[in-house]
Amino acid sequence: METVGKTIRAKRESLGLLLRQVASYLDIDQAILSKIERNERKPSKDNIIKLAEILKIDREDLLVQFMSEKIAFEIVDEDCATKVLKAAEQKVKYLKSNLEKN
Repeated sequence: METVGKTIRAKRESLGLLLRQVASYLDIDQAILSKIERNERKPSKDNIIKLAEILKIDREDLLVQFMSEKIAFEIVDEDCATKVLKAAEQKVKYLKSNLEKN
């Protein structure tokens, strides 16, 4: 399974885009983008949306990869990580149904 950083780097390189070109589009330093690609720094949600656009990656797919990775890194060291994810899924369903009622 690829990380967000690896996905971004692979797609950028396949499109022949330079690090500085993509960093300029994001209005960030190319060193920051390099760290994102090496998974040494997490991108913002806004940067993920912009990256999906410039790299021609499905926006929802990249957002799902980004958010799931964010959650996974948060709970990876917990013995009950799988239970936490199942409980969170149920809470999301509950919250969505309550929002739709209001």
